[in-house]
Amino acid sequence: MGLLTFKGGIHPDDGKRFSKDQPIRPVVPQGELVYPLSQHIGAPAKPVVKKGDCVLKGQLIAEAGGFVSSPIYSSVSGKVKGLEQRFNPTGSQVECIVVENDGEYKEVEYEPVKPLEEMTREEIINKIGDAGIVGMGGAGFPTKVKLSPKEPDKIEYIIANCAECEPYITADYRRMLEYTEDLVSGMKVILSLFPNARGVFAVEDNKKDCIEKLQKAVAGDPRIDVKALMTKYPQGAERQLIYAVTKRAINSTMLPADAGCIVDNVETLIGIHNAVIKGKPLMERVVTVSGDAVEKPGNFMAPFGINHRELVEAAGGLKAEPQKLISGGPMMGFAMVTMDAPVTKTSSSILLFKEDVVAKSLETACINCGRCVEICPSRIIPSRLADFSKRKDEASFVAWNGLECVECGSCSYVCPAKRQLKQAIGSMRKTALANRKKK
Repeated sequence: MGLLTFKGGIHPDDGKRFSKDQPIRPVVPQGELVYPLSQHIGAPAKPVVKKGDCVLKGQLIAEAGGFVSSPIYSSVSGKVKGLEQRFNPTGSQVECIVVENDGEYKEVEYEPVKPLEEMTREEIINKIGDAGIVGMGGAGFPTKVKLSPKEPDKIEYIIANCAECEPYITADYRRMLEYTEDLVSGMKVILSLFPNARGVFAVEDNKKDCIEKLQKAVAGDPRIDVKALMTKYPQGAERQLIYAVTKRAINSTMLPADAGCIVDNVETLIGIHNAVIKGKPLMERVVTVSGDAVEKPGNFMAPFGINHRELVEAAGGLKAEPQKLISGGPMMGFAMVTMDAPVTKTSSSILLFKEDVVAKSLETACINCGRCVEICPSRIIPSRLADFSKRKDEASFVAWNGLECVECGSCSYVCPAKRQLKQAIGSMRKTALANRKKK
């Protein structure tokens, strides 16, 4: 049987050699911690602390601001300096809680946890929500909402997204190797909510060591499988992953639950284990620091709110002044305007490069080569959609299935004319989606 995959996709240099063999190392924050109130899709969290308050590690500092929202916890002990506008990793100035670290890391006393088999479905889901768990692969969708579909009995697959197809990022890879049991435990927690579902760890076949460890960890469990995916970008995109594992297709009007699936990231599953089995809220995540401008690339256990600059210093500092900073991967991440931004729930990596190759590229006219069409995982026509976007022709953009774009950037990567197809399509797609919600 062949490896599971989808039509289209590309094979960029994965860059994982820089950090894949570097074990996860803890980082102790030195200065103030900054907690943006919006670290998730949905309503911002609401502060429950004020300037001058003393807080402990693990203490709630902002509660969920609605059903689609998520609470935030302090990752250190210290004093609240106030609510301030600060830069987040995407370059926006947002409302943040600023805590001055006292260096003592005094922690709250957590409530005793009940064994999983003694907990009700509602108790488990509430624990996940109360712990502040969100999709930590980049989307940031509150996990409590994802685990509350209208028809839970129709969920047939719980898919652990272990692909990590973005170049350079190795945070999930190290998590799979070093926290295998916690990852499997998180899967079992979710399976306890959906009696008709099977669990699937979907791993790209370039991570054979992870596949072997997971297979040993789930041996004998009739409800969990480990499946190898073809190594290809964007294998970890939600729609492509669902199709690869189940051969079920979803579109922009559907949710994974409509195809009987729930997809969660590696970091999210480990967060679920910590919340339900250990009773601890979400306070940290693994972040990859990599790129050719970093002295010693690696993977770091980073408390939320720590400054990215501190992570770079933990990686040995800079060996050259970077022209390009990226939060996340080079394909779907965000260009950073400064390293002085906090790590949030969706911060998978910071990449630093000596050269900004994209900025130096000269865009020329489309030569109608069809490469963008050939590799598009959504089976649409990126070159034409980009033209509609530039002409602000929203009706044609929608008619030609522009909303089905997953903004993976594969089209921009292969374009010999160096056209910024993803950016053009993404801009119009956001406008069209916003207008669709108004109807």
